[in-house]
Amino acid sequence: MTAKPENSQPKTAPKTAPDSQTEESRAKMLSVARRVFEIEARGLTEAAQGLDDTFLDAVDKILNITGRLIVSGMGKSGHIAHKIAATLASTGTPSFFVHPAEASHGDLGMITRDDAVLAISNSGDTAELSDLIAYAKRFSIPLIGITTNPKSALADGADVLLALPNADEACPMGLAPTTSTTMTLALGDALAIALLEHRGFTPDQFQLLHPGGQLGRELLKISDIMHADDEIPKVAPDTTMSEVLITMTTKHFGCAGVLGVNNQLLGIITDGDLRRNMASGLLDVSAETVMTANPVTIASSALAIEALAIMNDKTITSLFVVDENEVVGIIHVHDLLHFGIA
Repeated sequence: MTAKPENSQPKTAPKTAPDSQTEESRAKMLSVARRVFEIEARGLTEAAQGLDDTFLDAVDKILNITGRLIVSGMGKSGHIAHKIAATLASTGTPSFFVHPAEASHGDLGMITRDDAVLAISNSGDTAELSDLIAYAKRFSIPLIGITTNPKSALADGADVLLALPNADEACPMGLAPTTSTTMTLALGDALAIALLEHRGFTPDQFQLLHPGGQLGRELLKISDIMHADDEIPKVAPDTTMSEVLITMTTKHFGCAGVLGVNNQLLGIITDGDLRRNMASGLLDVSAETVMTANPVTIASSALAIEALAIMNDKTITSLFVVDENEVVGIIHVHDLLHFGIA
């Protein structure tokens, strides 16, 4: 037996650099990409035109459950099912994905009589869905099916069948799920938005389910981040400017609100007002003399991103928060920066 040399390495085929794109090949690729969009757009149009009362039946089934909507599918349909479940859950319809193969090995226990099942299969005869379909029928769990095959096992077992058109796939071989998955995804979005609007799902509820990320930040309300009570820089109309300066300095907002009876905002004093009134005797005059009347304000129920728009438009750094003519807080541009809004 001959020993291998100590530093020997297995031989591999030499790597070849990919062919550089020619103008002709680049134009062809763009043509292919546009063709995909056109084919899938036709499929979406056909699917939209095919919607009928069965869509409304599916919405009713989901609205009438007290549990959750279980979404399931195998392969590419499974990936689409994951996304549909996530969209439903984030828009007010409690939902989660169950893998059909795992369902046959114990995960059927996740599904209760209070739930409904949304099963997705392009062919409608996906073997892994059979146990899930049988389980739904056995325990009278509403089953909604999405398929392009109205004569399939899924179509036969479904209480409500959402039949998609058998549109051309964008894949030139007709094998890779492309148009079919796009139509299914759009149908899932249609269900989610129809349910959202029927329930009157509000931006407040959306923010509650999206506390993190850019969406959560954009849906923060002024009341969530404003300074209130003793933090508000406020003075009376007859307060001398020497005292106003102390308030402006200690409160760190670069301004002071001039408040009348019932905390009504009469005006605001800013650094700009100080510069415009730098005449002799400024410190002895009243706040009412120096203030700018009728300043821009914002309600506590407004979105924080609205405050940013106002500040940018008016070139200001602070906004007093006023509800029913009463000052309830103040917000500074630094607060928006802190929460990642600005």
